[in-house]
Amino acid sequence: MSRGSAGLLVDAVAAAEAEERRTAIRALLVQPLLTAAMDRTAFPLVRKHASALRTWFADQTGWHLYVDAELARLRKPPADTADATRPALARPSRQPFSRRRYVLVCLTLAVLERGEGQITLGWLAERLLGMAGDPALAGAGFAFALDTREDRSDLVAVVRLLIDHGLLARVAGDEQAYVNDSGDALYDVDRRALATVLVTRRGPSTVTATTFDDRLNAVTQEPVPDTDSARTQAARRRLSRRLLDDAVVYNQELDEDELAYLRLPAGRANLLRRLAEATGLVAEVRAEGMALVDPTGEATDLRMPEEGTDGHATLLLAEHLAAARDGAVAYVELVARMRELAMAYSTYWRRSAGEPGGAEVLCRLAVDRLVALRLARMETTADGEVVYALPALARYATGDARVAGSGAAVQATLL
Repeated sequence: MSRGSAGLLVDAVAAAEAEERRTAIRALLVQPLLTAAMDRTAFPLVRKHASALRTWFADQTGWHLYVDAELARLRKPPADTADATRPALARPSRQPFSRRRYVLVCLTLAVLERGEGQITLGWLAERLLGMAGDPALAGAGFAFALDTREDRSDLVAVVRLLIDHGLLARVAGDEQAYVNDSGDALYDVDRRALATVLVTRRGPSTVTATTFDDRLNAVTQEPVPDTDSARTQAARRRLSRRLLDDAVVYNQELDEDELAYLRLPAGRANLLRRLAEATGLVAEVRAEGMALVDPTGEATDLRMPEEGTDGHATLLLAEHLAAARDGAVAYVELVARMRELAMAYSTYWRRSAGEPGGAEVLCRLAVDRLVALRLARMETTADGEVVYALPALARYATGDARVAGSGAAVQATLL
């Protein structure tokens, strides 16, 4: 083999390994607790490149990556603990979890920590009933019993969430039978995965604060850097986390240390280049902020645009909001616009969109999607709810139709 051929082979191997690492990183961003059963393609790549991935995450984000033969756990605290746009979703309805279901998740994890390697749904329910009777929970307004179908449905939603995250594996039976009060279900508990669930910077039992916000800050707060170089590194890592977590990062949301880092010579360019090269995401920079766009869709939990009635309705509502003169539209006006759209597209949209209340449901789904994608924000004012267009929404605005060249098709300019 000639030296030139050998060099090409080395380059090809290096390129293939770099792409494998990108696939592994994208998989971990979507599923920070990953097992072979969840993704039989990505998990072997995570194990193969564990050392390089561990170094990259630690340097770029400060996140710790644990990998063994059975699971990988990216200890990835959310960039914004106040972000309510990524709720746990029940299967198959995809309805966001209620406050009671989140409390049940915590109680279920506590029960499983004290349980055996194999449990039944009935056994879990009995232990939860005992814990739910805690006076402190009752004093906080939490109540749980198994007297109603709704109670059992809440428990089943929690169990299915834990199955999706690899903490439980169904051995026999079916949750629906339990909801119908006609059967039970048997599960294996993955105790290794269970031990990795909690991601905090200090043990919750060491926190003495009493309010929720103070307790949350106590378990997530990072040490304050005491040197200029440490503050610069901390700002870079915070920016990396936000770019990997959020659809868009706006300059107006950043603190002074983060803005100072972006003002450094090539600070923004180097930050985006490192992230884009490692993940395969595409960097976009605008006057108002920056973003990492996912052309593959592999690292995206919420997409825009999307096919189907919901996707089409969201695009049309985005166009309407982007065209608003002052960038703000009353929510009731958006609902009225959605009713008009439901009538106009009744042939193509699902039937429920045109039924009483259908437009309201569709409008709420569309606005929630735009808010989650950081394309809009919603506020409650004295006059009611108002939806504001954020700068990135301008890409969904259309300009006046124009003809490009003789005999050419009419084109709309996408801003």
